[in-house]
Amino acid sequence: MKRLILVLLALATSAGATGMDTYYEKSGYKETPRYAETVEFCEQLAEASSWLHYTNFGNSPQGRELPLVIADRDGHFYPQQKPREGKVVLLVQAGIHSGEIDGKDAGLMLLRDIAVTREYQHLLDHITLLFIPIFNVDGHERFGPHSRINQNGPVEMGWRTTSQNLNLNRDYLKADAPEMRAWIALYNAWQPDFFVDCHVTDGADYQYVLTYLLDIFGNMSPGLSEWTRDVYLTGVEEAMTKAGVEIFPYVYLVDWPNPKAGIKSWVSTPRFSNGYTSIRNRPGLLIETHMLKDYRTRVDATYEMLKQTMVLLNKEYASLTDVVKEADRFTAGREFRDTALFPLQFEHSERAVPIEFKGVDFQVRESDLTGGMWYRFNGKPVTFKTPYYNMQIPTAEADLPEAYIIPPQWQSVIERLELHGIELIRLDKAHTLSVDTYRFHNVSWQSSPFEGRHPLSFELEEISVEKTYPAGSALVNMNQRGARVIAHILEPNGPDSYVYWGFFDAIFEQKEYAESYVMEEMAREMLAADEELKKTFEKKKEQDQEFAQNPRAILNWFFQQTPYWDDRKNVYPIGKIFRRDAMKSLMNSD
Repeated sequence: MKRLILVLLALATSAGATGMDTYYEKSGYKETPRYAETVEFCEQLAEASSWLHYTNFGNSPQGRELPLVIADRDGHFYPQQKPREGKVVLLVQAGIHSGEIDGKDAGLMLLRDIAVTREYQHLLDHITLLFIPIFNVDGHERFGPHSRINQNGPVEMGWRTTSQNLNLNRDYLKADAPEMRAWIALYNAWQPDFFVDCHVTDGADYQYVLTYLLDIFGNMSPGLSEWTRDVYLTGVEEAMTKAGVEIFPYVYLVDWPNPKAGIKSWVSTPRFSNGYTSIRNRPGLLIETHMLKDYRTRVDATYEMLKQTMVLLNKEYASLTDVVKEADRFTAGREFRDTALFPLQFEHSERAVPIEFKGVDFQVRESDLTGGMWYRFNGKPVTFKTPYYNMQIPTAEADLPEAYIIPPQWQSVIERLELHGIELIRLDKAHTLSVDTYRFHNVSWQSSPFEGRHPLSFELEEISVEKTYPAGSALVNMNQRGARVIAHILEPNGPDSYVYWGFFDAIFEQKEYAESYVMEEMAREMLAADEELKKTFEKKKEQDQEFAQNPRAILNWFFQQTPYWDDRKNVYPIGKIFRRDAMKSLMNSD
């Protein structure tokens, strides 16, 4: 009798009994709700539980609110209420690519099961949960059955990009999209301790329902990388296996789409969500369910991964808090800048270890349609050994200064540093300083646009200059927890630096020119007066036939050798201050 009562009580608190089935569940696990239906259900959840609060954190270009559900058992629904002890803040987002919407339906069910039916109420013991059901809200409403050609459900879904045709998961550091600027403001306010981004993958066929990406290969502080690998990943892998969902690292193939050729590890750059949270000293988990699995299977796997992540964070909240605090302290300290060069870019080494991969059998043949290789996966499970390139080595590094200094005319750069939570000091008078900086050579732009911009490639020369920085210049002290963010924005060799994204394109433009009738005569005088210049000129003509046959280029080359040439062209306007006494002097005088 007692057992029957318990069963009846369990049924009474089930989703059906409370009338809180999600749209997805009501559809037979085949459909996902539209934006309005999603918001309506979030509001119903908040009405049904005092542990939930529905709000928004901004607006899209088309005027839609960016939805946010906050779950906290103590009613701490505002960042200023964030407790200092006993809880961590977990930020989970879905729908940054709105065709990949598994995380929305999984998250809505989990919120209900935590705070309404309270089946998993213990998951809020030591967690404040922020859940973004749809990040790319405008793209979500570009709704239809033909958004993802290689994805098995739901019946209809949203689009990958925003209404401005921007991919939000390439925008974290440059922050062009208004949605992203709103997200960064939310992040600054709450300073989450752990972050999860829910996706659906592309690529080869294999057996795993869910793969993951964690930055454990060198772009976080050592303690944070160790915790993420040894505590979080070890624990969640074991828990997911026990739950019947075997997970595997993100399948980044050496030879697409052939998994037998090898899989390589990856360090996420800060244009991506988890790469961005990594340089802000927080672990970021990327969930990638497998696009060829049916929708219910994928949503179930995402649900389980979110649940097990919360189980682990409830257990390890104290150790996560400690390691996050230490990462902030380390990054703001001198040891971070003085110990070694700061790695900006990585690539996998040629060393590989063999691993077992649960793949799907396939045949390869030459296509009689295209002439290329045609991979045909037949659905038969097969396990084979493949090389895993699991070591990353730096390919671009920077010597970090005590501070950077930015002239006030580069206001868009200064404003975006502040957007990212970076503290600045504005000089109240002009200062003449000796600084280190860069001169650019062989600058070229990508011919086709990428995320609304034309990224650059270039070569760098380190130089020292004496320069006067006017009042209003921004002094960016590296003694702050955002030092990694500063370096990635201001060091040109960063994979998402503001030089790369075109914020400084104007410095590469020639604005003054010499008339040919002036330079023809002046060039002859220069050659007659300078034998070394003559040798250099003859050598350049010999080595560069295109130059030798271009009269305008020749005269412009001579113009460059004159005092009339613009000595600021191709010179980075931002200075690096390495002398501590110079930086302290600036800080004390302003």
